[in-house]
Amino acid sequence: MRDAICDFIRSEPDMEVVGATDSGMDAVSLARTAHPHVVITELDLFSLSGVGLIKRLRQDEHGAAPRVIAFTLGVDDEMLTRIIHAGVNGVLAESATRHEVVAAVHAAAKGHMSLAPQLAQRLIEWFRLNNGHFDERLRQSAGSLTSREREVLRLMARGGTMEHIAQKLCIEMTTVRTHIYRMRTKLAIHDRAQLVAFAYRAGLMQAA
Repeated sequence: MRDAICDFIRSEPDMEVVGATDSGMDAVSLARTAHPHVVITELDLFSLSGVGLIKRLRQDEHGAAPRVIAFTLGVDDEMLTRIIHAGVNGVLAESATRHEVVAAVHAAAKGHMSLAPQLAQRLIEWFRLNNGHFDERLRQSAGSLTSREREVLRLMARGGTMEHIAQKLCIEMTTVRTHIYRMRTKLAIHDRAQLVAFAYRAGLMQAA
C-alpha cells in the first residue's frame, strides 16, 4: 500500500514524495529534515504507534507542523476517535481511490479537514451509542455557538469541504471561513481538526 500511495503522489504534477518508511520514529526524523507539507500514515508502525506519530508531528517544535492524513486499515470506532483527538487532518478508509487520496492531500495542504463519509457515519453511530462519554464542559462551551455555526461544524465533522458546506447552506465560501474563524476564536481551538474533535466530544453529532 505504501508503494501504491507513493505512486499516486508522484503521478501528480504539483506533488512529490520526500520520504517513505514503516517506522514511526524514522517518520518523525524525516519530517524534521524534509519538512513535508503533508504526512500520510497508517496506524500499525514500528517503534511508534500511528496515534503517537500524529501527536509527535502535530507538536513538533522544530518548525511548522505538517498536516497528517491517516489510513485506517480496519480499525474500530474508538480508535477513529483517538485519531481525531490526536489532531489528524484527514482520515481515509482502506478502500480509498487514487482520486480520494489526492483530494485528501490537497485538502490537508490547504488546512482543511477531510473524513471519508463511511467513517464519519461510523463515528456518529459510535458516539450515539456512547452518550455517557461526552464531555460536559465541552457541551457548555458549545452553547456559545450560534445555530449557523453549529450547522457549519456538523457538516465539517461529517467530512464536508468548505465548498460542500457553502453549497449545502447556500452561502459564500468566505462566509464559511468566517464562521470557522469565529468558532475557533470562541472555543480557543487552533485548527479545523480540533474543531471536528470538539463536535464529537461535545455531543453535537448526536444532536444531528
